[in-house]
Amino acid sequence: MPPDLLSRFWNRWMVPLGHRLRERPRVQILLLCFVLILAIGVIDYGAGLAISLSPLYAGPIALAAWFLGAETAFALVLFSIVQWLLGEWLAGQTLWLPPLVNATLRTIFYAFYVVALSRLSRLQLSLEALAEKRALLLSQETAERERLEREMLHIAEREQRRIGQDLHDGLCQHLTGTALVSQVLTERLRQAGNNDAEKAQRLVDLVEEAIVLARGMAKGLYPVELRADGLMQALEEFAANTSELFGITCRFVCHSPVLVDASPTAMHLYRIAQEGVCNAIKHGRATEVTILLEEAESELRLVISDNGGGMARASRDKGLGLRIMADRAKMVGGSFQVGPAPSRGTKLICLVPQVAMHV
Repeated sequence: MPPDLLSRFWNRWMVPLGHRLRERPRVQILLLCFVLILAIGVIDYGAGLAISLSPLYAGPIALAAWFLGAETAFALVLFSIVQWLLGEWLAGQTLWLPPLVNATLRTIFYAFYVVALSRLSRLQLSLEALAEKRALLLSQETAERERLEREMLHIAEREQRRIGQDLHDGLCQHLTGTALVSQVLTERLRQAGNNDAEKAQRLVDLVEEAIVLARGMAKGLYPVELRADGLMQALEEFAANTSELFGITCRFVCHSPVLVDASPTAMHLYRIAQEGVCNAIKHGRATEVTILLEEAESELRLVISDNGGGMARASRDKGLGLRIMADRAKMVGGSFQVGPAPSRGTKLICLVPQVAMHV
C-alpha cells in the first residue's frame, strides 16, 4: 500500500476508531479482547493440528497493549498461550516438547510486541496531550488578542466621544461668544462711521465659519445621537455630506424605520458604513455609493455597495480598514463579509442580530 494511501486510511478510519475506543470503559475493551482470544482458540482447535491460527492472537493482544497497557496485555498473552497449548493437546498432540518450545518463542515475540505497542501508545497520548495544550494556549492567546483589540476600539471610541463633546461644549461655545462680541463691536464701528467696520464684519464671518467647522468635527467624532432613530439620521446626514464633499452620488436607503436603542451598536454600525464608503471612494474610485439599512426578522442588515473598480485581493486580505470593520461587527455579535457586487464594484455586508439592537 502506498504511504499516502496508508496515511489517509489511518487518519480517516483508525484514528477516529481509536478515539471512540478510548472513550469506552476499560472493562469493555478487556472483555472484547478476552472474547476475541476465546473465539480464535475455538477456531484454531477446530482447524486441527495441520493449520495454526496462532498469529491471529496478535490482534486482541495489540488492542490490549494499545488501550489497556502492558500489564493487561501480558496477562492476555499468557492466557492465549495456555489456551493454544490446551487446544493443541486436545486436538491430539502427543509430543510435549515442540508445543512448549513454540509457546516459549511466541511468548518472547508477543512480549516485544506488547512493549513496543504500549510505548507507542504512551507516546501518542503524550503527543496528543501536548497538541491539546498548545491548542488551548493558542486559543487563549487569540482570545486575549481579540480582547485587547476590542478594548482598544472601546478606548478609541471613548476618546473620540470625549473630544467631540469637548469641541461642541467647549470650543464651539467659546467661538460663539467670540462671534457675538465681534458682532457687537462691528455694530458700534458702523454707528461710529469707522472704516474698520467691514474688517470687523469679516472677522465675524471667519469666526462663524470656524464654528461650523468645529461643529462638523464634533459631529464626525461623535455622530450618532443617543436616540433610537439616531443611526438613521446620522447615516442620512453622512451620505449627504459625502456627496457634497467628494462630488459623487452617495445615497442612504432605508425602506422602513430601523430603531437601534443600543448606542454602542449604532456607533459601530456607523463607523463600518463610514469606513466602507471611504474605501469605495479611495480604493475603488467609485462615483455612486449606496448605504442600505434594513431590518429583517432576526437580524439587521447594513449593506454598502458601489460602482467602483473593486478591491484587489491583497487589499481584502491585508487591509487594516477591513479588519477593523470585521472586529467592530464581532463586537456587537454580528458578521461581516466583503466581495464583488453583482454588476461591478464592491459590496460590504454586515449582519447584526436583533438582540444587539436593544439595550
